[in-house]
Amino acid sequence: MTTDLTTPPAPTPRLAALLAAVRGMVRCDAAALLRLEEDRGVLRPVAVDGLSEEALGRAFPVAAHPRLAQLLASGETGLRFAADCGLPDPYDGLVEGQPDLLPVHDCMGAPLRVGGRLWGLLTLDALQAGAFDPVGPVQRQALVTLVQDGIEAAGTIRQLAEQAHREQARLQALQRSTLAQRSLGGHSPAMQALLREIDLVAGSDLTVLVLGETGVGKELVAQRLHARSARCERPLVQVNCAALPDTLADSELFGHRRGAFTGALQDRAGRFELADGGTLFLDEVGELSLPVQAKLLRVLQSGEVQRPGSDRLLRVDVRVLAATNRDLAAEVAAGRFRADLYHRLSVYPLRVPPLRERGRDVLALAGGFLEENQHRLGTRNLRLTPAAKAWLQQQPWPGNVRELEHVISRAALRVVGEQGRGARWVSIEPRHLGEAAPALASTAPLSPPGLSVDVSPGLGLREATEAFQRQWLQALLARHGGVAAAAAREAGVDRSNFHRLLRRLGLA
Repeated sequence: MTTDLTTPPAPTPRLAALLAAVRGMVRCDAAALLRLEEDRGVLRPVAVDGLSEEALGRAFPVAAHPRLAQLLASGETGLRFAADCGLPDPYDGLVEGQPDLLPVHDCMGAPLRVGGRLWGLLTLDALQAGAFDPVGPVQRQALVTLVQDGIEAAGTIRQLAEQAHREQARLQALQRSTLAQRSLGGHSPAMQALLREIDLVAGSDLTVLVLGETGVGKELVAQRLHARSARCERPLVQVNCAALPDTLADSELFGHRRGAFTGALQDRAGRFELADGGTLFLDEVGELSLPVQAKLLRVLQSGEVQRPGSDRLLRVDVRVLAATNRDLAAEVAAGRFRADLYHRLSVYPLRVPPLRERGRDVLALAGGFLEENQHRLGTRNLRLTPAAKAWLQQQPWPGNVRELEHVISRAALRVVGEQGRGARWVSIEPRHLGEAAPALASTAPLSPPGLSVDVSPGLGLREATEAFQRQWLQALLARHGGVAAAAAREAGVDRSNFHRLLRRLGLA
C-alpha cells in the first residue's frame, strides 16, 4: 500500500472502523494505528480511537519513545508491558478523559506487517490494570492478523480507485523530495478542499498563483505542487523576490556573462536556467519592481532567457509557481503591478485559508509543534491542558501557522523553565500561551495620536493615502527613537516589508 508521508493522514472511515472492531474484541480505553516512516525513524498516528485529536498532529520519533521502540522490535504476537513498567508512556495526557499522567494501567501492542514489510504498530491501552489478562499470545496473534488484513484490504481498494503506476511514482517522488520538510496538513474542510485542488492542478503545466496571508504555508503548497507533478525528478528552484535588489535581479533570475558589469568575474547561470526541466517558485512576487516585472514577463511569454552581457538566447522549459500575500488585483489598479504579468501568473489561483478558518486544525498543528519542542528542549510529554486548547481555538491568529509555531515555542520554553526538564508530564496552561503572545487580542496597531489626513482639492486617493502613511510612519519611528525593527513589531509588519515601505515613501 502506498502512503503519502508528507502530511498527517486523515483518519479514513475504513481504518476508523477497523479500530472500532478491535475495541469490540478487546476491552480497552484507547487504540491507535501508527504508520512507520522508516527513512525518518518516526511513527505517525493514522487512526485513533479513545485518544484526543491532538494525537493526530503528533509524530513520535522511535528513538525518543522506548515503549514504541520495544513494540516495533517484538515478535509477531507483540508485547504486553508490566503494570509497574517505568518506561515513559507516549500517550500521557492524550487519552480522552485523562488530562494528567496515565495511572497504573494495562498497555500492549504489536508490530504490523503488510506485503511482507514492517508497516507500523497497533497499540492498546486500558486504564484498569489487568484488563488484558484474558488476551494471551494466541488471541494477540489473531488480532494482529485481523488488523493486517484490514489494512491490506484498505490499500487494495485505494489502489484500484487510482491510476496505480503513475500515482505511485508521484508519491514516491514526493517522499524523496520532502522527507526533511514540514508537512502541509489539516483535516478541516477548508484544507481538504485546498489539498484536492493542489492534486488536481499539480499534474498539469499551468502556472499557479498561490494567494494567502503571511504565515499560512504558501511555500509548502509550492513544494507539494512540484512533488506531485511530472517534473518531480527535476529541480524545484525557489526565489525570494522580496530579497532581490533591482541592481541584482537580472543576474539572479537570468544569470550573466563574464564582464557584463563590475564584479562579474565569471559566467553565471540564473534561476531560470537552474530550473530548466523543473519548477521555479517566485515567492513574494508582488514585491518585484516594475522594471523587473517587464523582464520577467518577456521570459514567461517567450520561454527564452538572455543573460546580461550576452547576445545568445537560451530556451528554457520551466513551470512557474508564484506566491504573494498582496491583493495583486488592487496592486494592478494602483499601477504598482503590471496587468499583463498578473494575468500571466494567475492562470490557476490557489487561496490558502488562514488559520482562523481551519477550525480544530489548530490543535493538530499545535501537537506537532509541541513534539518538536519537547525534543529540542530535552524534556518529555509537553501537553496542553483543556483550557489551553480552548484558548488556542479562540484566537484570531493574524500571523497564522507561523504565529502559532512561535507562540507554542515560547510557551514551551516558559513552562520548561518553570517546571523543569525532569518532569514526566509538563502542562501548558493558558497563562503560558497568553504571556507568550500578549498582542493576539488585537490584530491591528493603534494609530499614533495627532495624525491628520490631507484633503486638499485636487489630491488623488493614492497621494492622500501615501501622505497619511508617511505621517503615520514618521510618528511611529519617532516613538521608537528611529529604531525601525521596534517600529515594525508594533506595526505588525514583517521587518523587510517595513523597510521597503519606508524606502518607497522616501523615509529611508
